[in-house]
Amino acid sequence: MKFAYRVSDRRLRRRVAAALPSLFPALLTALSRPLSLPSPPFLLSCRFLPRHPSQFSGLLGTVYRRGNLSFTRDGSALISPVGNRISVFDLKNNKCETYPLATRLNIVCVGLSPDGSLAILIDEEGAALLVSLIGKCVIHHFYFHKPVHSVSFSPDGKKFVITKDNVALMYHAPGKKREFNAFVLDKTYYGPYDETTCIDWTDDSKCFAVGSKDMSTWVFGAERWANLIYYSLGGHKDVIVACFFEENSLDLYTISQDAALCVWQCDTELDGLKPRPPKDADREKNAEKSDEEFLEEPKGEEIHGKANPSEQETRDKVKYSRVAKYFFNKEGDFNNLTSAAYHKKTHLLVTGFASGIFHLHELPDFNLIHSLSISDQRIASISINCTGDWIAFGCSGLGQLLVWEWQSESYVLKQQGHFNSMVSLAYSPDGQYIVTGGEDGKVKVWNTSSSFCFVTFTEHTSGVTAVTFTSNGYVILSASLDGTVRAFDLHRYRNFRTFTSPRPSQFSCLAVDSSGEIVSAGSQDSFEIFIWSMQSGRLLDVLSGHEGPISSLSFNPMKSVLASASWDKTVKLWDMLDSWRTKETLILNSDVLVVAFRPDGKELAVAALNGQITFWDHENAVQIGSIEGRHDLQMGRKELDKITAKQAAKGKSFTTLCYSADGQSILAGGLSKFVCIYNVKEQILMKKFEISCNFSLDAMEEYLDRRKMTEFGSMALIDEGGGGEDGVAIPLPGVKTGDMSYRHFKPEIRVTCLRFSPTGRSWAATTTEGLLIYSLDSGLIFDPFELDIDITPSNIHKTLHQKEYTMAIIMAFKLNEKKLIQEVIEAVPSNEVDVVCSSLPDLYVEKVLEFLASAFERSCHLEFYLIWAHKLLMLHGQKLKTRSVKLLPVIQFLQKSIQRHFEDVSKLCEWNIYNIKYALAISQQRGMKRLAEETPVDEDDLDSDSDYLMQEAHKDNLSS
Repeated sequence: MKFAYRVSDRRLRRRVAAALPSLFPALLTALSRPLSLPSPPFLLSCRFLPRHPSQFSGLLGTVYRRGNLSFTRDGSALISPVGNRISVFDLKNNKCETYPLATRLNIVCVGLSPDGSLAILIDEEGAALLVSLIGKCVIHHFYFHKPVHSVSFSPDGKKFVITKDNVALMYHAPGKKREFNAFVLDKTYYGPYDETTCIDWTDDSKCFAVGSKDMSTWVFGAERWANLIYYSLGGHKDVIVACFFEENSLDLYTISQDAALCVWQCDTELDGLKPRPPKDADREKNAEKSDEEFLEEPKGEEIHGKANPSEQETRDKVKYSRVAKYFFNKEGDFNNLTSAAYHKKTHLLVTGFASGIFHLHELPDFNLIHSLSISDQRIASISINCTGDWIAFGCSGLGQLLVWEWQSESYVLKQQGHFNSMVSLAYSPDGQYIVTGGEDGKVKVWNTSSSFCFVTFTEHTSGVTAVTFTSNGYVILSASLDGTVRAFDLHRYRNFRTFTSPRPSQFSCLAVDSSGEIVSAGSQDSFEIFIWSMQSGRLLDVLSGHEGPISSLSFNPMKSVLASASWDKTVKLWDMLDSWRTKETLILNSDVLVVAFRPDGKELAVAALNGQITFWDHENAVQIGSIEGRHDLQMGRKELDKITAKQAAKGKSFTTLCYSADGQSILAGGLSKFVCIYNVKEQILMKKFEISCNFSLDAMEEYLDRRKMTEFGSMALIDEGGGGEDGVAIPLPGVKTGDMSYRHFKPEIRVTCLRFSPTGRSWAATTTEGLLIYSLDSGLIFDPFELDIDITPSNIHKTLHQKEYTMAIIMAFKLNEKKLIQEVIEAVPSNEVDVVCSSLPDLYVEKVLEFLASAFERSCHLEFYLIWAHKLLMLHGQKLKTRSVKLLPVIQFLQKSIQRHFEDVSKLCEWNIYNIKYALAISQQRGMKRLAEETPVDEDDLDSDSDYLMQEAHKDNLSS
């Protein structure tokens, strides 16, 4: 619990402090008193519902938005700001993780401590979070009151500097000791006349340089040095983009936006800086008193630099002289320089330009090493890892993130999200992959375990409206507004089928039957449904009957029935076995937006424009329930809305539905920041998930902000952000640079598609922020099942010691403590697994399988758990088959875990086989050389034999 208070009356503060100790004994007595509860019955059959059934697990589909990229201390991971969150890309293990913390607005600055344990995240308005990268949690909140341009820790980790407006503020870095205030202001540096842009420190943390938009660079001291006067360095004709100190030196490089580099030489070494004599004792006493009176925030020491110091002031002081000036755009084929990074040990300078080209130069001689175009958009951020091998580039225009190894000229990482918003998603049958379709016409396939996109299909020429997997999991189908439905092969990564209609139509929805042989797509302009054969690619039938655009299609998983929803207020059921005749027509009171079958195919859910979700028994065409979900959407108010959010929500509805894997719950989302999960049987709201707290998006505010309203209208009508990046600054009339069409806009928060994983362990949503994945919260403390009064950990250990393994497993599952279950199962000898599995009751077989699936993800006992899974499935397979619908999520979860280990182990085995064959080939080659030394042999024959052995080893590796 955190208290924040300010008491101005000293006497009142003393009274409160004196009264607090007397309250603690009474509080301790009350807490230590036992509670009087009724005695429990002999048998309890209880199951506590968790408060948070799912928690945020990861963010896919977006890899970079804006802000600076940063490598971790060891250089093997990259931290990228993604909206108001940060994602960490582990480049060695090929994994990505999004931390479960968020700022209020988009992150623009990230500062990492030298030890790699802390990070400072600053958003667009200057609100900062102090984050622990080890615990992945927020430690402290702070507000800088103005937008911050850059932040940088000192190399010794004791201070950090932020730049805002035309000042630089130096704070004491939060240490390992507990502090009342984590951010304590030390000094405020004045000097630049315009906004500050960049910071760089010397290696010993004695000085730092600050670049500014007034085309000057200022060198300040972290401490007051007697022979260092703070003055500006000119020589540029445009905004300073970056400034860098040389290694263990005060020599400085400054780079401006007009692609000019100035080299500054200092006449003093770092060791030549002389400390200033201490201040008088009175000032120190006053400082101590101000520290004791912690009521007001300390302002720190103010330091003012001089742009033009006199000769007397510069006598016997540190002096800078410009020794060289270089230009990047001699040929005139480059645009503005937008970002730069410098590696001090290797003297490597990397510069990025607005045209997407980057340069590698060796300093101080300015030798060009490499030049490459990686994008057609501006490079917004560059970072180099500690070894100088990997260079990270971020392009905010297209959302690209690239890591380039410049020595081998190859990509370590190349990821890009959807340029526009994502519209649709689908899980693969085993839950390992997710396919997404976006308005940019791209179809991307993501790995759920690594969070990386591994293939992108770009055959569509217009926005993708729907995507789905076939039942075998190796074929992806996508529908588009370009009038085609395309089938993609995940084995060869190619488009092997293209389905078209007799006349051009824009397809708005897509469905494939459970066998994967029948493909259907609905048109939004001709009001027809087209049916194709997957094998032949021929058009089988055209279903007509709707009087409005087709909004949704869904196949019954268990029967050959297709449900189609339309804006004509009807849902039609088409029987595939009866020549596609209309089996039933369900009449609703409003336009139908989405339709979904329950996994067992016995129930149909329909969402309409009036905000209702209705449930139907489609066999008898009878409505069996409804949910009034209009008020649960809780719409936000847009900046330009004339009505309140409560009034706007009356005209909103759910646009996407999805059943859970067991069919007991249903997910619903729409034009809102909330996703609702309902219990189908009870028809009540179980939980609302807030998918975003990012106020950089529109429709997030619940109430109108009166501070943004003037007598002429809303301030949102004024494009204040037009001066950033490529836009034209409004306060500068007559300016001729920049793109006049550039506009600053806020995308609206919405949920376009929801899907539950077949494993039942997670669900995903395509939103304005990207692809969000929520997984089950495994951190429940107490979740018993058929709890008995004698079920205690000590009794379980006693039973286990007596080698009654079956009883110990049953008791452990009744208590439902995961660590205890793992201890009991791993205590069973491998030769006893067969006997224990055969004696397990049917009720606990499902629970053991579910535990095995979750244990595979983190355990190293692969063979032992595989024996358990094999014996359970062999002994209880026939009984489990009768409950296949209910057990399907568990089996798919188990299959996903085993498949992931299979892929990892197979890669390791192939690599080991290759290494062994390579070592054998080398040893044989050396043996032949020894024979050649003993007996003279023709050298050409020897070379041909060794080449033959190496080629054979390479062929074996390729075949494996």
